[in-house]
Amino acid sequence: MTLTIEKTDVKKQAKLAQDASKKLRMLSTEEKNKVLYKLADHLEEHMEPILEANAKDLEAGKQKGFDDALMDRLSLDEQRIRDFAEGLREVAELEDPTGKTITDWTLENELLVEKVTVPLGVIGMIYEARPNVTVDATGLALKSGNAIVLKGGSNAIQSNKAIVDVMHDALKNSAVPSEAVQFINSTDREATNALFTMKEHIDVLIPRGGGALIQAVVDNATVPVLETGVGNCHIYIDEDADVQKALNIIINAKTDRPAVCNAAETLLIHEKWFKKNHEVLFDTLEQHGVTVHGDEEVLNHKADAIPAGESDWANEYLSLDVAVKVVGNVEAAADHIDRYGTKHSEAIVTENEKTAKRFMMLVDAAALYHNASTRFTDGGALGFGAEIGISTQKLHARGPMGLPALTTIKYLMHGNGQIR
Repeated sequence: MTLTIEKTDVKKQAKLAQDASKKLRMLSTEEKNKVLYKLADHLEEHMEPILEANAKDLEAGKQKGFDDALMDRLSLDEQRIRDFAEGLREVAELEDPTGKTITDWTLENELLVEKVTVPLGVIGMIYEARPNVTVDATGLALKSGNAIVLKGGSNAIQSNKAIVDVMHDALKNSAVPSEAVQFINSTDREATNALFTMKEHIDVLIPRGGGALIQAVVDNATVPVLETGVGNCHIYIDEDADVQKALNIIINAKTDRPAVCNAAETLLIHEKWFKKNHEVLFDTLEQHGVTVHGDEEVLNHKADAIPAGESDWANEYLSLDVAVKVVGNVEAAADHIDRYGTKHSEAIVTENEKTAKRFMMLVDAAALYHNASTRFTDGGALGFGAEIGISTQKLHARGPMGLPALTTIKYLMHGNGQIR
């Protein structure tokens, strides 16, 4: 069943969020934190309607034949809801990113100039089948003084609606008006498209999901976009890589959570390391259930590998599949990443510091790793608290986007009658 909504209704919701944002920017840190704690408590106290709604989404997903990875992202239980709540409490404990004086100076005419951080205003959040984004994005938006318009995917429509209903109930009689959190209760694609052009009410759009969703927003929006990216992440195993260290990193990056954007999708292996260690590499991948898609050199040493074509090098598998290519040097690895990578997360495993430095200088990505798993590209893992997405663009924000990414700057000038 398609839940439709008129463009005028979406515009009305965006306008309500804009009006609420004016009140949010005036709140103290203490007032915002109090609301976040209240939201967390309310979610834990009202799990039942959320779980009932989630069961409906899961049943619909089963009927549509969703794969295990999608069903896992969609599924909620009591522990996951408690995790949502704890995430809100962690955000409350983080430093308020607004109202900070970045720098100040006095001109020759004694005019004092301050550069300060302020909220963006209204965030439009467009995302797919992760109900946790509904809570995470709301918490980050409110802590940074922003209103938010949520447009989740149709796969989680019941779950998202129930979560927002619980949050709206918690916002009653609080410092934050409930209008600050808008949920577009529609499965109609036109509702999403309506957000693309509401520049007069929405300050930034953040798409979070698969490549098709992100590209649709980037291609069609007239509202500024904070572009999050898909993760075709690579690990380059250099000729000077420690064998056990390399295997541990590969297995963690590929198998820990294969359906997330910071999982490794391609292994680039120096020909000398491959010649010495291909047997232990393939044995280890097989033990962990990983299917290898390989180039000609890989196929010569692993008969059951699947021949890798052009699509494999560009593929974000989000599964226990990995593309493997043998290369001659670090420059060849960097060239491959430059051609097929998504500027998300890339890693080199080597004991040669000079080679590692060269790799990090050559490769253009939001996050680069030397002798560590790509799985650390995450706001929580890097100490940012929750994240609203991982930016692969270069303007305004790059990498995991926590609270500071949801602010902009304002110049404040203090004078005593100066004229020009």
